[in-house]
Order: sequence, then C-alpha cells, then structure tokens
Amino acid sequence: MLAMGAFGAAAMVAGGIGAAPALASPARGPKPVGSGDPQSLRALGAAIDLPIGSALTPQDITDFAAVSGGQFSVVMGANAMKWQTVEPAQGSYDWTDADQLMAFAKANHQLVRGHTLLWHNQLPTWLTDGVAAGTITKSKLWALLEKHIFTEVGRYKGRIWQWDVANEFFTDANPSGINPNDWWIQQLGESVIPQAFKWAHQADPHALLFYNDYNVTGEDGTNAKSDAVYAWATKQRDAGVPIHGIGTQAHLDTQYGFDPQRFQQDLERFGKAGFKVAVTEADVRTFVDAAATQVPTDSLAQFAQPFEYSAMLQAAISVPAVISFTVWGWTDSLSWVPGTFSGEGYACLYDVNQQPKQAYYTLQKDLELAAEGAPRRAPLPRA
Repeated sequence: MLAMGAFGAAAMVAGGIGAAPALASPARGPKPVGSGDPQSLRALGAAIDLPIGSALTPQDITDFAAVSGGQFSVVMGANAMKWQTVEPAQGSYDWTDADQLMAFAKANHQLVRGHTLLWHNQLPTWLTDGVAAGTITKSKLWALLEKHIFTEVGRYKGRIWQWDVANEFFTDANPSGINPNDWWIQQLGESVIPQAFKWAHQADPHALLFYNDYNVTGEDGTNAKSDAVYAWATKQRDAGVPIHGIGTQAHLDTQYGFDPQRFQQDLERFGKAGFKVAVTEADVRTFVDAAATQVPTDSLAQFAQPFEYSAMLQAAISVPAVISFTVWGWTDSLSWVPGTFSGEGYACLYDVNQQPKQAYYTLQKDLELAAEGAPRRAPLPRA
C-alpha cells in the first residue's frame, strides 16, 4: 500500500480457486542472520504457525540485516515491486530492489509477500502521461496492465507466498464502495480489479492473492469499508474470481482511539466467509517532538502504542484464518510516517537508534503466552 514517505488516501480462470499448494523449498543455504534466538519474534511466531513480518527497504537489508533477517519470517518490499520501480521507462525493467529482496529472503529462509500489482499510486510517469496525452488508448492500457502482471508475477513464480493484487479501491465514505475517482476505475472501469486477479492467478497458480486496504477492520470507528469490501469480495469470489484473502493494513494513530473487539470481529467475519486474512502494514503513530528523535510529546502515548500493537496481534492470534502479521517497517529511523504526517512518528517497534521499544517486548510476550493456548492454524509452506 503506502510508500515509505508517500501516502495514498489517508493512508476464475481455469484451475479453480482452492487453497494454493505450498511453495517449493529453495536449496538449503546459510542460517538466517541472527537465527537461533528462541525469543525472536520469528521464533515465537513459528511456535504457533503465525509468521511475523516486516516491509523492508534496501537499507533495511544492507545496513540492518541482523534485525531484518533475525526477527522476521516473512518480508515484503516497501517499494521494490511497485510498477514505478520495476519499469521506470516503458519496456526497460529494473529488478534491482526486487531481486535483492528475494535473495535476502532466500538466504534467511523467509516467505515473501509481493506488493502491489494494481494501485493508483506509484505508477510510472510514462504510463500516466501517455494516458493523459491520449497516446495510450484504453485497449493499449489493458494490454500494458496484462503484460505488467504476467511479467512481474511470472518472474517470481513459485517464490511469492502472497500477492497484494489490488490495493485501496474503496472509499472512506459511509456507505463505502469502489471509488469512481480511482485512476484505474476512471480509465478501465470496475472490471479491472477482477481481471487483475485472474491474470495474476494465471501467471502463478500457487500464489495466494489478496485484496489489500486500510480501514477494512474498523480502524476508523465504523464498519463502512469493511462491509463494502466483504460484500464485494464475497460476490467476486463466488463468481469464480481467484481472491484468496483480505489484507488489512492496520495503520493506527493514538489520537483516534482503537476498538480491538471490532478489529477481531472483522477478522473473524472474513475468515468465516472462507478468506485467508493477513495483517499487512501494521504501525501505530503518535505526535512527537521532531522527526530526528521521535519522542512522543504525550507521555500516555508511550503506553497507548504498545497497547494498540498488542491488541492487533492478540486479535490475529485468536483468529486461525489470519496467516501472517506484518509491520510496515520496523525502525522509526526509516519510517514513512514523519514525512507524511506533520509532527507525527514513533510508529514502529524499534526507535530511531534501532533499539527495541516497549511495543516490541509486548509483542514478544504476547507470542510467548500464545504458545500455551493459541488456536491451531494451518501449517506454513517452507521457505
């Protein structure tokens, strides 16, 4: 969904749509960086078959590999797989960041979430300018999208566990619905979303395909968007569109409050409907003194932040349909929040000096306690 430093809007083909087979195991390599710590988030999550993940930037991989590799069992690129990044000029591909992420994941035996194939933000300028100028017609745009999906998904076929196929298409209004002002909807209509899922499934029948959005688990205090996404996704899935899961971004802000019960109920609702569920971009921001230091200006926020992280994780642990819990970056020093929300920060599990905060230790304890009684969930594919 959101770029580190960019915010979007706040923030069936043949083969059927059954559960995707497990990914093939890569050749055994060196032990993961920082492996062997039984108290790491990845080790504690593994005990209950709940992968704990993070979005990563190239700097997370090159400068902070010990945490990025040792604490997390699933990773996704913050920007590495977005269209703007992989095809900056038409027909000219740059897989540097995406390949780096895949190599890091393989070396550290991590599962990978692909993010994202269809979104109105971070599109290459040659594409949007061409549409605006009329040189890229509607039929040509359909062909370019098809090529993009088959090229990218095909490149990593068999190595991506989950793909965020479509991202942030629903309005924040009450009632909610597909946003008629979304760039893709304006150009190609609502059918572009199910078509993207069909192409992604053709390109890699083994990948789990997700619709990803914010406020789909009541983070805004209502179920308006959750109700709309639930109705749409169920209808599409029942019509044969290969939608396997719903991703809830779970970007929270301590100034707005949070209803853990609603959050869990919405996770359960999607799960009972037969969807897999993933928490995909969790963070909890608050007001801070400055971007460089990110010390909360309200002392109560230091208690609210770990509480809200913990409430989200406890809900995820309690719902067997939740197959992963991923934070949107783990260190405040690389967080997207200060550059997007004026005066806010402190959103991650580690501070600006890459030291774990109370939120980290709270999640650690939640996972440790869950080993004694968490509901059983399906075994994970090997990474």
